Amino acid sequence: MVALQAALLIVGAYLVGSIPTGYLAGRLLKGMDLRRYGSGTPTGSMVYEHVARWMVVPVGLFDIAKAALPTWLALQLDLGDGVALAAGLAAVAGHNWPVFLSFTGGRGISGFLGVLVVLFPLGTLWLLGFLLVGWRLGDSTVWTLIGLGTLPVFSWLVEGPPIVPVASLAMVLLTLAKRVEANRRPLPPRGPDRRRVLLRRLLFDRDIRSHQEWIRRTPDEP
Repeated sequence: MVALQAALLIVGAYLVGSIPTGYLAGRLLKGMDLRRYGSGTPTGSMVYEHVARWMVVPVGLFDIAKAALPTWLALQLDLGDGVALAAGLAAVAGHNWPVFLSFTGGRGISGFLGVLVVLFPLGTLWLLGFLLVGWRLGDSTVWTLIGLGTLPVFSWLVEGPPIVPVASLAMVLLTLAKRVEANRRPLPPRGPDRRRVLLRRLLFDRDIRSHQEWIRRTPDEP
């Protein structure tokens, strides 16, 4: 019975996570496919850049809730921290690879915040701190990885829950996988250009050097 509950919760979390909030905001407010703009990911940051700045708040909160709800529900059902983490990450996977959007979705940062709000609230503040630093410097991509990767150290310092190192590793791997996959954006032919693009995707979540040019791209630009 417990295994069935856990399985149903994880599948349900993936489906809830697949609700493409940013994409729907673009369609409803401007009739646009947000996957054709900026980074090509229908995320809160692209909603901010290309749809409406005020809309980033409801989109971001909904994306956080998509992961927080199944994480919290697993704990309420006494399924344990492991299942709670799996359910939250399933929602993040749904957000990143949504079944309702041909598996072309966002980057999962809001979902990570939702998981941490339930399992390690102080970790939410830790990650938000790194995101704020990145925002102030004009590019949060590297700082996101640093924040996620250092979560176990911070958890150890404040005596956080034992599940944090596993959560941190899973979040980093999901982030890197999404950056490399990049909603199936084509790579250059084999050679130095491909290696350069892959490295930029891993570290900076983009294919070109300029962050501003990348996030402001339109369908008329390559």
